[in-house]
Amino acid sequence: MNVLTGTSKASWHPVVTADTTTASYWLNWRALICAIWIMASIALTVFLITRYEGPQNSRSKSRETQEKKTCGGLLYEDELWKPCLRGIHPVWLLVYRLDAFFVLIIMLSLNGAADGGKIFCYYTQWTFTLITIYFGLGSLISINGCYKHYKKVGGDRIANLELEGDAEQGTLHTSETPKYSEVATSTKEFVCHGQDRELAGFWGYLFQVIFQMNAGAVVLTDCVFWLIIVPFLTRKDYDLNFLLISMHSINVVFLLGEAALNSLRFPWFRIAYFFLWTTVYVVFQWILHSALSTWWPYPFLDLSNTHAPLWYLSIALLHIPCYGVFVLIMKLKHSVFSTLFGSSYHCVY
Repeated sequence: MNVLTGTSKASWHPVVTADTTTASYWLNWRALICAIWIMASIALTVFLITRYEGPQNSRSKSRETQEKKTCGGLLYEDELWKPCLRGIHPVWLLVYRLDAFFVLIIMLSLNGAADGGKIFCYYTQWTFTLITIYFGLGSLISINGCYKHYKKVGGDRIANLELEGDAEQGTLHTSETPKYSEVATSTKEFVCHGQDRELAGFWGYLFQVIFQMNAGAVVLTDCVFWLIIVPFLTRKDYDLNFLLISMHSINVVFLLGEAALNSLRFPWFRIAYFFLWTTVYVVFQWILHSALSTWWPYPFLDLSNTHAPLWYLSIALLHIPCYGVFVLIMKLKHSVFSTLFGSSYHCVY
């Protein structure tokens, strides 16, 4: 049974509507307008990434100005593997990521075994693969983080035992005792400003970028599937199978669970990567169809359709609410968790 189309009373398959290898298919006003939309998306992507990505080095002497310029793209290494609540051990986030990775990789493998490599013509499988990579990379990062956490906890215990031993031997002077609270206070402030924390490296930033790409792509995928494709298949008298339904629901469930647990920031400007992800997919489809006359995985991508420019613009604009929904979810998490858990919640939005 085909997991992409399901069973039906009336057989339906994507059909070739025009020869996409001819010059006339591409040299027309529809393709030109769609190309303009794509170039506009790329221009917006380049502007946002070059303007806001990464911790920027400010020449200003004002610390306040410096913090404002770095808060958008700043990422600390421990934010990659620590849960947002201090009471939750990092190993639980690791277990969640491992479980999600194995479930997703099994579903992707079943999909590939049933339908072969042609599944990667679909944006759904591109996004499903991306979220699988996210949880696989996240599992490796969490394993490394748990190891660092274990070493830190072990080091703290040894330090405490040494202090207790010194106290028993009378080497700690009572005259210095009042200073401990001052040291603790200054240390707390030191930690809050992040001056003793290590900045994330390339893989850390890549991990955060993939998280935010998934946030928009998963919502877009499921919205297009349930609001556009499913009504179309229903009119064609199709019965959706279990795997197809699961792949368009479990992805957002796992992502919401991850968003609730992790400490990753969610700067708005990374919608640029979401636009870039979809743009790369569309350009891939254009290159493929210019070399090979084949069916379009989604009818609204077909440039022979007189409404193609409208479809392309609509899908491009749909990126904004799809990403915006996840931004609101992250804001809601920050508001609710900071109210319910107080100082135990340490995630920075």
